[in-house]
Amino acid sequence: MSDISAEKEVYLDNAATTRLDAEVLDAMMPYLTDSFHNPSAIYGGTFSVREAIETAKKQIASAVGCEPDEVFFTSGGTEADNWAIRGYASNTIVSAIEHKAILELSHRMRPYFKFREIPVTSSGVIDLVELANSLRTGDFRLVSVMYANNEIGTIQPLKEISGRAHQMGALFHTDAVQAIGHVPVDMRKLGVDMLSMSAHKFHGPKGIGALCVRKQKNGQYPLGAYIIGGSQQKGMRAGTENVPGIVGMGKAIELAARDLQKNAEHEAKLRNLLRELIVSSVPDVRLNGPEPDSARLPNNLNLSFKDVEGQQLLLMLDLWHVSVSAGSACNTESISPSHVLQAIQVPQEYIQGTVRFSLSKDTTEEEIRYAAQRVGQCVKTLRGELYARHFQ
Repeated sequence: MSDISAEKEVYLDNAATTRLDAEVLDAMMPYLTDSFHNPSAIYGGTFSVREAIETAKKQIASAVGCEPDEVFFTSGGTEADNWAIRGYASNTIVSAIEHKAILELSHRMRPYFKFREIPVTSSGVIDLVELANSLRTGDFRLVSVMYANNEIGTIQPLKEISGRAHQMGALFHTDAVQAIGHVPVDMRKLGVDMLSMSAHKFHGPKGIGALCVRKQKNGQYPLGAYIIGGSQQKGMRAGTENVPGIVGMGKAIELAARDLQKNAEHEAKLRNLLRELIVSSVPDVRLNGPEPDSARLPNNLNLSFKDVEGQQLLLMLDLWHVSVSAGSACNTESISPSHVLQAIQVPQEYIQGTVRFSLSKDTTEEEIRYAAQRVGQCVKTLRGELYARHFQ
């Protein structure tokens, strides 16, 4: 096997961020140079800028099943999640494995509104019976459940969840940040009222995202303005638009939707190979979340290694230029176990040794085989050191 670490980084942390696609960069460049105008101005040079924003709205709407005037641009997924919860401002049900952008906000808003966290199964699927009971017995007006989990890749049954919410008169929001580009997303078919996304998760630029909000029967949006000021974005989020980011996001989601099936099949094939190679060479490995099939994101593999410290494993792999994560990129400074792994009840002897591998359309088989080899070597080294200390 060739030592590819000397040539380049083997990047397997695409759930944290993705490489900017070359076509996306090309689409953005004119709006970083000649077409630099403020879209709120009224002179001739702004026409193409305003038109580019409208084109991006159409690209996004086409990809996720909503109307262009239902697309509101944000700084990313966290802001979109915050806006959905704060903007609707009502008693809310969430799952126990939501992103911190939802869970931390819900904790801070508890003095003003009622929040209930619904437990999940051992594979990370929300307890639908508990959800139905909570909707029936409590005055909840909003349900927020992520489409696919950022750590263990579990895909939630959105159509069933939205159906239960609507049956009781509640709206349904989903954080689809990890889902875009990997699984089909259609707000109408899934019964989604609000959807969050972030461009840098599907090979677009950082610092740009969107909250897609379906209008109600009266033609109004079911949430309040998030930033007050000018009239941009119908007065719902004031401030000069990030035109290069918006254009890049539109192009990125267009490409992601176009190549969805091909990329998903590629990711799933290599993801399964990675698991097979690691499990066949390393004992005492636990798969977290659902089995690698349609219930899991095709690019996600979350493994726990018994009696191994995950942070040490990450540092050792980094020496070999293999980049992976111990879980969510938002929690890298925390040494406490992930709330997601706790929610699915990962055994104590495994929980600290957890590694998330997340692939992309650019991942190669050579990279997968190299990474699997290095993982096996590093785990055996760490366990040898651990066992030696026990007998000193």
